[in-house]
Order: sequence, then C-alpha cells, then structure tokens
Amino acid sequence: MERLSPLDSAFLEAEDSDRHVSLALGAVAVMDGPMPEFDSVGAAIAERVARVERFRQVLQVHRLDLGAPHWAVDPTFDPHRHIHRAALPHGGDDQALFRFVADVMERRLDRDRPLWECWTIEGVAGGHWALLMKMHHCVADGIATVQMLAGLSDSGSSDTFATDIRASRVDAAGDPDVHGAVLNPLEWPGALWHVATTLTDTASRSVAGALQIVGGLLNPAAESSLTGPVTTMRRFSAAHVRLRDVERIQSRFDVTLNDVALAAITSSYRDALIRRGEEPQKTSLRTLVPVSVRTSDALNLTDNRVSLMLPLLPVDKDDPLEQLQSVRHRLTRSKKAGQREAVSIFVTAVGALPFALTAWAARALMRLPQRGVVTVATNVPGPRRRLKIMGCRVARILPIPPIALQLRTGIAILSYADGLYFGITADYDAAPDVDELARGIEQAVGRLAVLAEHP
Repeated sequence: MERLSPLDSAFLEAEDSDRHVSLALGAVAVMDGPMPEFDSVGAAIAERVARVERFRQVLQVHRLDLGAPHWAVDPTFDPHRHIHRAALPHGGDDQALFRFVADVMERRLDRDRPLWECWTIEGVAGGHWALLMKMHHCVADGIATVQMLAGLSDSGSSDTFATDIRASRVDAAGDPDVHGAVLNPLEWPGALWHVATTLTDTASRSVAGALQIVGGLLNPAAESSLTGPVTTMRRFSAAHVRLRDVERIQSRFDVTLNDVALAAITSSYRDALIRRGEEPQKTSLRTLVPVSVRTSDALNLTDNRVSLMLPLLPVDKDDPLEQLQSVRHRLTRSKKAGQREAVSIFVTAVGALPFALTAWAARALMRLPQRGVVTVATNVPGPRRRLKIMGCRVARILPIPPIALQLRTGIAILSYADGLYFGITADYDAAPDVDELARGIEQAVGRLAVLAEHP
C-alpha cells in the first residue's frame, strides 16, 4: 500500500480549504499539424498512459484521518474516460487556446477516479493541434509531470534539463556525502570531524532558514491587488523567450537561468503594479520559489519532491541590471541561510507524526488568511530535444501552474529545446491584464539581452 506523503496530502488540504480552488497542474503541448484521426490518437495515449501505474490508481482515504490517503488500483479503470476531444472556435489563435486551457484547469478533478485528464485540441492557428495534460498536484510535482508528458511522446522518454538541477547531482540534503564508509583506521578521526562539522553546519543553517521562512509567512506583504480571495474562474497566458538570449545574459552577468527568469518576472510585476496605479514597495512581492530535491535516480517517480525559498523580489527597483543583481543576491542569501534545508527537515519531521494530527493541523492552518506570500514562481526543466507525438513535431510546451491560498497569480517556467516558456495562471477577476504580464516578461528578457550584448 503506497501512502501519500505529508507534502502530497497538503495539496489535497489546500484544495479542500477553498471551494474556489483547483489544485491541478498541467502542460499543453502544441504540435505541428494536421491532427491525426482522434481514434488513433486516443488509442495511442491510452496505450502509453497504461505504462504509468499512477494513471491507473484512485485515491483512497481513511475515516477520521486515522491513516494517510493511499493509492489503490481502480478496478473499473478505463483510460478513455479521461481522454477528451475539443476544437477551438474558427481561427484558433492563442487567445482561444488560452481561454480553453483556463476553462479546463479551473474545474476540479473527480476524486472518485484516477486524478488526471488528457485533452486533444483541434483547430489551433497555423495548422497546429494541441495536447493538454492535467493532473492533481498530489500526484506529482512539475518535474514529474513533465517526465510523464515526455512519456507520451513517440520516443517514450526524453533527456531533460532536470539533470542540471543541483539536487540531481548531490544528496537530498544538498551537502557533501557524509555516509561513505572509511576503511583506514588512521583516517577515522578526520572522517568523524568532517561528519560532525558538516552536520553542525547544516543544522545551524537550517535554524537560520527556518527563522526566515517563519518570518516571511508571518509578516504581511504590502497591500496590493496581487493578493486576496480568488474566484472559481481563471485566466491563462504564456510568454516565450530564446534560451540563447538567456544564456548570453547568464554568461555576461554571471547569473543563473533562474536569476534571469525571476528578474524578468520582477520587472513585469513592477510594471503591472504601476499600470494599476499602485506603488511598488520592498515587501510587495514575497515569492514562493519551489526548489527541487529530486535526485537523478528519482526523476521518473510520481510524487512531490520539493522544498522552497521565500525571497522578496525587488519590484521597488526600476533598473533592469539592479533588479537582476538583487535577485541573484537574495536567492544566494536564501540558499546560504538554509531555507531549503529547513523546509526539508520540517517535512521529514512531520512525516514521523501521526497522520491524524498533521491532517487536522494542516486543515486548520490552510483556513487561516495567508498574507505573507504574494505569488509563486516555479522553474521546471523540460526536454532538451524536440519531441514528436503521433509523428507530429512538438513546437512548444506551455506549463500551467495552479493558484491557491490568496495567491491570485502563479507563474511556471519551463525550458524546452531552444526556448524558455512562462505559463501564467491568474484569477479571472483580479488579473484582466494577464497578457500584459506575459508581454512584460518577454520585454524584460529582451532588455537584459541588449545590455548583455551592448553594456
């Protein structure tokens, strides 16, 4: 019996805490057309999803929370119940595609069935068609979701940028190995000293990180239109920039891809606040930044393996380079403070407690008003090479994040082939300017690319 981890279960509690929320995430792959016959597409998808055990399983819960929910094989499983067909209105431009994506993603998945859906979408402009994959966040995090989407491709798998993430190259704690056996007795004192100092350093950094996380959650952000209750309706938009432009910025200014992406997001949110007649302040954009702790040998596992950081993005600064360097400095400071380690230790500790206690505590906390965090920005490494589905080349993959807990917007960043794609989910009433938010990201990367070329 495979039980949900406390982190997996938390996504169920977050959804249950607000009837307006759907904690499903997804991705939409846009293919060069024309679309093959639906029956053949549906049969191919049904055959490919059968390879993934989680797609055939249903969630089972225990009365009174006496045990963690667990996965069980659905005896009535029929993949064709989950595979749907749709067509966009005449023209099928991005606006029509994004409206359809928002409509599908805002509806909750049926918990009496396996928690996923797949939509084939005909009539995308330019002779394209699309495939929308949707699943509940309790099933998988962003990396695992993209791995499963790649599994639907003709090759059945794909080399992804996930091997570049730090967690895939070190142990889950993010520190040098302290577990290896030392056979030479003369080396034992040095080895013991190394272990002791490493663990002491990790513990001290975790305490500092925990204090920063708690402070970020308890200190309200500056009041703005970016936070508040969400409705049941969503908007979706997307941005696209060239990876070679991002890489040129990285090389010129000695920053990471994540630094560049978050700086572009910072710039666009600053423009949005000014556009709405609001003054960007130092505490206007505390951002939940998920950090993968998924090691390379766990890339194909269907679960959630993330920690987080809570940096304040510098929307109060107007200079693009100052924004970029400030983002780099703040992320580095969060990493050195051990925010990621603190959250990982907390999640591990919670897993050792009785599930009923943690479930009731999570349920109570999820219903409290959340005022410290303003948005979420998650970076998901995608396939390095272009995929094909049913012989059709995948032109682009757009990630789709969920929103909840008073966060009216959320942004997912996905690297695919030679592009970097930003998917933006927003509350329908609170963010009518979601397309401008997307264009602002593209413009911000463009400005940094020009500065990198001509400082």
